[in-house]
Amino acid sequence: MEFVVEPWHWFVLGILLILSELIIPAFAALWFGIAAIMVCFLYWLFPDISLTTQIVLWIILSVLCTILWFKFIKPLSIDRTKAGLPREATIGQIGMVIQTGLAHDQIIVRFPMPILGADEWNCRSTSPVKVGDRVRVIDISGNDLIVQPHSTS
Repeated sequence: MEFVVEPWHWFVLGILLILSELIIPAFAALWFGIAAIMVCFLYWLFPDISLTTQIVLWIILSVLCTILWFKFIKPLSIDRTKAGLPREATIGQIGMVIQTGLAHDQIIVRFPMPILGADEWNCRSTSPVKVGDRVRVIDISGNDLIVQPHSTS
């Protein structure tokens, strides 16, 4: 008795590969599973496809899915915050003064991307600044950032 591959075999293989991502931390079996499900639908639409062609299609679609993931989808999920980064990553960041005249000579500075989890910080300036000035972080003191006016030259 000869074993005949049916479209549902590819579907089951695809589901098993996708579910294996729960156990395997590599995040690679997902793309092989999606490709197997795609082969299932292609084989269902075109039942005359040979087993060799099915396997070649599965390999090509697996590679294509993996490339599409790394080229287009993964870059969209990059964390652009500075949360959890060390002191050295905070020093040198440039922000804009949005409020002055707070208690204890503090100012509030907004940064273009979050630093240590927040985009607005209470800061202390080494020299007088006004709202709208750009400042650069030079140190961290407790919960405050120490900033100085940033020259664009």
